[in-house]
Amino acid sequence: MNAPSTAVEVPRGLAGVVVTDTEIGDVRGEEGFYHYRQYSAVELAESVGVEQAWHLLLHGHLPDDDELRDFREHIGRLRVIPEVLDRLLPELCEASDDPLQTLRTALSVWGSATGLRPLYDCDESETLGSALAAAAVTPTILAAAHRLAQGLEPVPADPSLGHAEDYLRMLTGRPPSARELRAVEQYLVSTMDHGFNASTFTARVIASTGADLAACLVGAIGSFSGPRHGGAPSRALQALDEIGTVDRAADYVRAKITAGDRVMGFGHAVYRTRDPRSEMLKRTALGFDDPLVDLAVAVEDTFERTLAELKPGRPLFANVEYYAGVVMKLAGIDPSMFTPTFCVARVVGWTANVVEQSRDSKIIRPAARYVGPPAPQPVPTRHPARTTP
Repeated sequence: MNAPSTAVEVPRGLAGVVVTDTEIGDVRGEEGFYHYRQYSAVELAESVGVEQAWHLLLHGHLPDDDELRDFREHIGRLRVIPEVLDRLLPELCEASDDPLQTLRTALSVWGSATGLRPLYDCDESETLGSALAAAAVTPTILAAAHRLAQGLEPVPADPSLGHAEDYLRMLTGRPPSARELRAVEQYLVSTMDHGFNASTFTARVIASTGADLAACLVGAIGSFSGPRHGGAPSRALQALDEIGTVDRAADYVRAKITAGDRVMGFGHAVYRTRDPRSEMLKRTALGFDDPLVDLAVAVEDTFERTLAELKPGRPLFANVEYYAGVVMKLAGIDPSMFTPTFCVARVVGWTANVVEQSRDSKIIRPAARYVGPPAPQPVPTRHPARTTP
């Protein structure tokens, strides 16, 4: 039997383990509440735009009118793709039609082309500048990658427009309506940050090594691309498409649970009550007069009642992915761009977390509990002879 490890044992997946301090925000799962710094994130999503929330996460306060004007102008200029990357994007898209995969490679190129230095060697001003530039150029890269994958010409960034408006215009090739813009802006603000989720934690682990900011984001995107994390909005909408009519919803859930499958768009690792982001996006969706909204609301009710029956004592409510897919589709975003659009929001939180982590000189280096064969054992003096094929 193995000797017990001297490491402190923690829950699987580090659930509930506090690994550092942060001033950026917090998720109170038992209360169904989360906040960015001192403000309710849901209230911010319902009352301010992307630039105000971004400024809050990165700089610690909501901007006044002059600060907001300067901030918008600055990130507008940073949204333009550098020439060297602009030339390479068509080739990157030939290698993959997945915009997130293209973004991972593109940000590596962008980091090299712009001369990003390791965070270890940067002062606060340089780190902040890199964080702003990376988050600003991300939606431009994603929109261009999507259009190139569709055989369409990319739409150049317009620095005079707001961040969300320009993203939708570059993505769809047309100016968004006021309702579409506000819906997507609410989605983006509400999903910028959400505690130490897998991708945020990944970014901070890499930042703790002193690597450059692009490396932190490439790692975060890799984590984010997984279906258990950022890859769920399109899958939740796909479930609605498969169900088609509400009378089929209960049987759909029963079949999933019987097969041991996850019901995409329901349940959350932290919330033990309703997901406040889902509740807010549901209100946003109800602002659209569309049969998809009626179906989503009816299916949500059936899903929750059936899940309560099948899994008593385990609250499973709609999470942010459920209504996110509905809102994005109604705003004219192709389902293939649901997760990349989530990334447009989350990159703001990742970069704010990287900046905060860069101030800490301690590398993040946890331990693992060894469960392999007992050690030490004598090393064999003779090895089996190699077989010749």
